[in-house]
Amino acid sequence: MEARPVRTSLRGPEGRFLLLLLVGLLPLPSYPARVSTLRLHSRVQPRDPSASSYVLDDVPGLGPVLDGIGGLSGGGATSRLLVNYPEPYRSEILDYLFKPNFGASLHILKVEIGGDGQTTDGTEPSHMHYADDKNFSRGYEWWLMKEAKKRNPNIKLVGLPWSFPGWIGNGLNWPYATPENTAFYVVTWILGAKQHHDLDIDYIGIWNERAFDSQYIKILRKLLYQYGLDRVKIIASDNLWQPISFAMLKDHELLEAIDVIGAHYPGTHTVSDALATHKTLWSSEDYSTFNNEVGGGCWARILNQNYVNGNMTATIAWNLVASYYPQLPFGRDGLMTAQEPWSGHYVVESPIWISAHTTQFAQPGWRYLKTVGHLLKGGSYVALTDGLGNLTIIIETMTHDHSKCIRPLLPLFTVSEQTASFYLKGSFKELKMLQVWYTKFGSRAGNSSVLFKQLPPLKITNGTVTLQLSLDEVYTLTTVTTGQKGSYPIPPESQPFPSSYKDDFDIRNPPFSEAPNFADQTGVFEYFTNTQPSGDHAFTLRQVVTQRPVTWAFDADQTISIIGDYHWKNLVIRCDVYIETPDTGGVFIAGRVNKGGTVIQSARGIFFWVFADGTYQVTKDLAGRLIMKKGLADVKSGKWYTLTLKIEGSSVGAVLGNTLLWKGTPPSYPHNGWAAIGTRGFEFAQFDNFHIEGAKETS
Repeated sequence: MEARPVRTSLRGPEGRFLLLLLVGLLPLPSYPARVSTLRLHSRVQPRDPSASSYVLDDVPGLGPVLDGIGGLSGGGATSRLLVNYPEPYRSEILDYLFKPNFGASLHILKVEIGGDGQTTDGTEPSHMHYADDKNFSRGYEWWLMKEAKKRNPNIKLVGLPWSFPGWIGNGLNWPYATPENTAFYVVTWILGAKQHHDLDIDYIGIWNERAFDSQYIKILRKLLYQYGLDRVKIIASDNLWQPISFAMLKDHELLEAIDVIGAHYPGTHTVSDALATHKTLWSSEDYSTFNNEVGGGCWARILNQNYVNGNMTATIAWNLVASYYPQLPFGRDGLMTAQEPWSGHYVVESPIWISAHTTQFAQPGWRYLKTVGHLLKGGSYVALTDGLGNLTIIIETMTHDHSKCIRPLLPLFTVSEQTASFYLKGSFKELKMLQVWYTKFGSRAGNSSVLFKQLPPLKITNGTVTLQLSLDEVYTLTTVTTGQKGSYPIPPESQPFPSSYKDDFDIRNPPFSEAPNFADQTGVFEYFTNTQPSGDHAFTLRQVVTQRPVTWAFDADQTISIIGDYHWKNLVIRCDVYIETPDTGGVFIAGRVNKGGTVIQSARGIFFWVFADGTYQVTKDLAGRLIMKKGLADVKSGKWYTLTLKIEGSSVGAVLGNTLLWKGTPPSYPHNGWAAIGTRGFEFAQFDNFHIEGAKETS
């Protein structure tokens, strides 16, 4: 984990800035996209003839409505560990994300509509595993939406599918095989949100970063009308600006069906066809960058420039909170980090406070001024008003190397210190004071950062503010007085996953469908209650996906759920297993599993399998191709067995009940990894009395 600079106060920032009384007005220049920084003078001085001038005026009319700043939970399983946090830490994390005037204070929460498939860092369960199945308590997105609404009743909710349950494809890996079924499936999710959780979904998407189908979109719109869901807006296509924009211009019915064109990672720019539709434009997924201070700089730059360059009125960060095992793909690519429910440790990262520069001082429904744009020597500024006299100005001056996002490639640009004069005109001419909030990212020389610090208010005279701008800063100047840098006591220190861990799954009414700390990578493992007499196995964990999903990523052919410390080398895994499928069924336990997420197919480790046909094998890989040992075992379906896998130094032992089936030497690679359970294919199987004793690799 990367060390972060110590965040201390900037010495006397109020001594570095001031309002100068200036007279005069210069036309607003138009400049190419560049980035810059701000520092305010500490003393009154004559008008600076070198200052660039920028007008903030509502007389020419107002620009588009702000739809909001948001975070994305899912795509996939990015909030998996959050639900397992103990109180008060879980509530504290949620407050930093959603509580108004406290932290990120997000306007929008976008969630994955679980489809049982691998969607980046794991799978999320569908509300309809099978065509005749409906269950609106699976997963954690319902809970998360309710927690967000509890803190901010005005937050907007967005749903988007990544994968779909296999029955949707009707034998094909394609969700549009029967578009009526897919539309019904999505509308059922919207209806279930309301009927079971009192959640009103505001926006619905099509298929994340995959092909759209015009006929499906039209059918979805008609079905929304049929079920009285006129208020639900359709976003398309959550991919690139094209070809959806071109298709909308050529198809009037499609144009009418879609409310928002959502593009992913647009690099702050749009295309002429998208503008020609006259539809609302969003960056419906963006950021996806390691959440150190360069990530914070990325977020600061795109929050302003997505509007300045691309006319986008909402920006949504993937992901909301990095709450998944950090060795999975895109570790720590969240607005904050919460990946240790066993310790309670979490980190409020810089993107939280960059969000606050906008979200705490402008709300959905506010409108951008038309007079916004780029600073002459780099950087950008936006201004918004509620139409009732309030004004918020956000200025960012991010340099190239301090604001590179993970994608797309950021063209080179230069930023220089500069002086900027902002002239308040129109209804803002009579303003007397602006509140000031300030962020300064530390330099390479080791200077520490200042994040979202309130500075003394600025008194305005003659409607003019002059700022001397430095590098890698963010300022919010606003009439809004409710801003707050919320805080809680320092959370517990970071701790590794417990070296001794047990779960007997004996929970009659579990709060969530998934067991704590298990991270499903293919398939779905849910709490299960046996209705038939089963001795000590009344409550178990069951793999429930019996058909390969319509995939978004490269799901394995086997199901698997990982758990534990990736650095474990020596460990003993013990678990009771129950094969439900006669003849062809099989289950495994595993250690040193080295991969997950979208590369789960190629996971290596040590896998101990038993099969319903009375055989076993030990393999080096999840796919079961690299066989270390195979043989006969007294195993069949419909009966409980205890498997034990012992990995200690240069020895591996595979034990069935009390019988040692094989003892040998572990493979030279990998040296360490997670523990795991899983099945031979998409089949029902149960697990109980899971127990790990683990130890890290030592040098």
